[in-house]
Amino acid sequence: MLTDILHDSRLMMMIFAAIAAGATVVTLAMPLLAGDTLSKRMNAVAIEREKIRQRERERIARGDRAKLRATPKQYMQRVVEQFNLTKWLGKEEARALLTQAGYRGSAPYVGFLFFRAVAPIVMLALSILYVFFILDLDQPTTIKLGMCIAATYFGIQLPTLILKNKIQKRQLSIRRAFPDALDLLLICVESGMSIEAALRKVSQEVGAQSVPLAEEFTLTTAELSYLPDRKQAYENLAKRTALDGVKSVCLALQQSERYGTPMGHALRVMAQENRDMRMAEAEKKAAALPPKLTVPMIVFFLPVLFVVILGPAAIQVMSIK
Repeated sequence: MLTDILHDSRLMMMIFAAIAAGATVVTLAMPLLAGDTLSKRMNAVAIEREKIRQRERERIARGDRAKLRATPKQYMQRVVEQFNLTKWLGKEEARALLTQAGYRGSAPYVGFLFFRAVAPIVMLALSILYVFFILDLDQPTTIKLGMCIAATYFGIQLPTLILKNKIQKRQLSIRRAFPDALDLLLICVESGMSIEAALRKVSQEVGAQSVPLAEEFTLTTAELSYLPDRKQAYENLAKRTALDGVKSVCLALQQSERYGTPMGHALRVMAQENRDMRMAEAEKKAAALPPKLTVPMIVFFLPVLFVVILGPAAIQVMSIK
C-alpha cells in the first residue's frame, strides 16, 4: 500500500504542494504571532537603568563616593609645583611611558616627577657618605668624585629604568595572551555580536590569562561608547600597548569600519599573524639557548665531568704509587 502511494506521482505532487502551502502560511503568520519582543526588552532595560540610578543616588546620599582616580600625595604635589618640575621633567614621553606601564591619572605622573627629582639627590648624598666617610678608598679625589657622579647619573635614570621594566613585563603578558584573545574576538564577531560587546566579553574571559590585556579591552570598550570618533579609540589602544601586533589589528579594525570590509576575515588573518609571531619569538629564544649555555657548561659542567671520568683513574694511579 505504501509503495503504491510513493509511486503515485500525482498524489506525491499534491502532498508536496500542501506542505509548501502550509509552510508559506506559517512563515507569513509567525511575525504576527511573535508579538512585540523589542518593546519588552526596551522596557526591561529602562527598568534596570532606573534601578541603577536609584542605587547610585542612595550611595551618593550616604556620602560613599567612589574615587575613580587616586589623588597625588600632598607633599609630592607641593614639591612638583614649587620647583616647577612639570616644565623641566614633564614631557609627553613620560606620560606615554606611564600609560604603557598601566599607570593612569595625575597621581602616578606627579609621583614619577617627584622620584625623578629626588632620586639623584638621594644617590648623590649616599654615594658621598659611602665613598668619602664609610669606605676607606686609597684613590685620588677625582676618582671618588667620578664614582659619586656615576651614582648620581644612575639615580637620574633609575625611575625610567623601573618604569621600562614594568612596561616590558606588561607587554610580555599582553603579547602571550593576544592571539588567544583574537580567536575569542573572532568567534564573538562571527556569532553576530558588535565589536563593543565582543571586546567586553573577551575582556571577561581573558582576564584569567592576562589582566593587562583585559584592562585594555575594557578601556577600549568604554572609549568606543563615548568617543565621537571610533578611530581614536583604536589609536589609543595601540598607543597604550605599543606592540606591533596590536597596532596592526587596530589598523585592520579601522579600515574594516571605514570601508565596510568583513571584520571577521580581518580578525582571522590578524589572529594567524600574531600566532605566527608568537611562534617565531619562541623559536628565536630556542635558537639563542645553545650560545647562552656554552659558558655555564664550560665553567660548571665540564670540570665536574672531567672529575667523574678521570677521578677513578687518578685514584688508581695514586694507589699504585
